[in-house]
Amino acid sequence: MPIGSAGASDRWWVGIGAISAPPMPLKYIFREDHLVQSNWMFKSTMLKVACCMLIACLCFSLMSGIIRHLGDELEPIIIVFFRCLFGIVAILPFLVGTGLASLKTKHPVLHTIRGFLAVVGMCCWFYGINLMPMAQAVALSFTSPLFASVAAVVLLGEVMRARRWSATLIGFVGTLVVLRPGFEEFTLGSSLILTGALLMAVNQVMVKYLSGKDHPNAIVFWLVFLVFPLSSVPAAVMWEAPAGVEWTWLIALGLIATVGHQSMVRAFALADATAVVPFDFMRLPFVALLGFIAFGEVPDLWTWVGALIIVGSCVYIAHREAKVSVRKESKAPFSGNL
Repeated sequence: MPIGSAGASDRWWVGIGAISAPPMPLKYIFREDHLVQSNWMFKSTMLKVACCMLIACLCFSLMSGIIRHLGDELEPIIIVFFRCLFGIVAILPFLVGTGLASLKTKHPVLHTIRGFLAVVGMCCWFYGINLMPMAQAVALSFTSPLFASVAAVVLLGEVMRARRWSATLIGFVGTLVVLRPGFEEFTLGSSLILTGALLMAVNQVMVKYLSGKDHPNAIVFWLVFLVFPLSSVPAAVMWEAPAGVEWTWLIALGLIATVGHQSMVRAFALADATAVVPFDFMRLPFVALLGFIAFGEVPDLWTWVGALIIVGSCVYIAHREAKVSVRKESKAPFSGNL
């Protein structure tokens, strides 16, 4: 039989090895490599998001402890004032290498609106956390991710799938386990924390939008730069000068708040708001531990059960998003040139 015939072709395959399949076309080989690389890059991105939010949650938890400590000595609005004053100073090291150019913005109106929301939100939080146990205050503030996830869908057009909705709601259920409603009563402290959570949610969605437009330094700087004068008037009315070690705590508050804010902004720049926000649930176990060490607040069993539910929802969301990304890549047309 001639070499070019079908029989010869069959014998050629047998000779090479009957157990081998015909060679895969190059385009599929390159596509498989492309998907593997994309999967690795997405997991790497989600790891960066988790690290940024871990730092942010640690910083914000320490902030809560400092605010609680200073709340017995100073009016919360004065704490807000100094938080922003020292926050302006704390941002200066972040300008090394980027200079003042990183502070430019084309969205002054949005930054101003965000400043007003932040002043009211900070005051609600700073007052509220002094009126109830820290762990419960933080748990109640976790209505914010639910508000923010919905706002991101409505305002930013982000797609939130059923399983991510479910995970976010499960995280919220974890906060209810901590609070165990029938809340005996809806107190002033809980109403302030809930109002602050709503304003924080809108603030977070604005951060996500601005993170695609402005440098992170600009987002952090313009917040403290605008909140500083906005808080100065009520602070002047209720003025009482800090004394002694209170200055150290206020300086630390400004530094820690700036690092936490920078970390949060960078997390929002890396991923959708609906994927980033649930990581904020990690604050609860941190604050519960801090409340126990610093103030003798003993979290009960339900606090830890709720914390486990919350952390579990965060882990699931990260895992689920990695799978969804891989599926998207597998369905997308491959654009490689062969």
